[in-house]
Amino acid sequence: MLEKLPDAIGHALHEVRAGLDKIAFNTIGLRQGMASIQISSLAFADHAPLPARYTADGEGHSPPLHWIGIPPGAVSLVLLVEDADSPTPHPLVHAIAVDLPAADGGLADGALSDEDDENGVHTGRNSYLRTAWLPPDPPPGHGVHRYAFQIFALGAPHAFSASPGRDELLDALKAHAIASGLLIGTCERPDGSIKIGDTVPTGAVPG
Repeated sequence: MLEKLPDAIGHALHEVRAGLDKIAFNTIGLRQGMASIQISSLAFADHAPLPARYTADGEGHSPPLHWIGIPPGAVSLVLLVEDADSPTPHPLVHAIAVDLPAADGGLADGALSDEDDENGVHTGRNSYLRTAWLPPDPPPGHGVHRYAFQIFALGAPHAFSASPGRDELLDALKAHAIASGLLIGTCERPDGSIKIGDTVPTGAVPG
């Protein structure tokens, strides 16, 4: 995957990023309830690195998530995970989950990792067109990537397709979202020869 790219490519694309301003949380025009849902994880703190277990350098599981503060008018929740720093015109989608219960709750470790929906979660398509968690896999030398875990409450029913993509999800959010929450996890691969979590040998200087 991307860990095999030459460091030079990552460095060349360093300033090419989708941008945090393009994630759904910042673009759908939600005027009421913005950031009113509190979303957190037992695996990482807000704006802290994701453990290797949840990236392409580990088991690639989706991290556990928990949310509170769901408004009384919510009828369902949706989750969207995007890479705000992908070298693409729009953020790279790492996971979509829809039709989640409209109540305080969360997702267990690995709940989005199975493409067959064996965990009972209605998942949508990530940017690789799979209905599962896409583990973070930033290009070597591209710098820190911010992964936006975004939770939204819908105030009206919406019939999603069997495997909704980003565009379908954004249309539903623009029409029905009444509250949202945001959690940022980071991941960086500074040198293609050093895996996330590996110890740098004494005297070695990462690229």
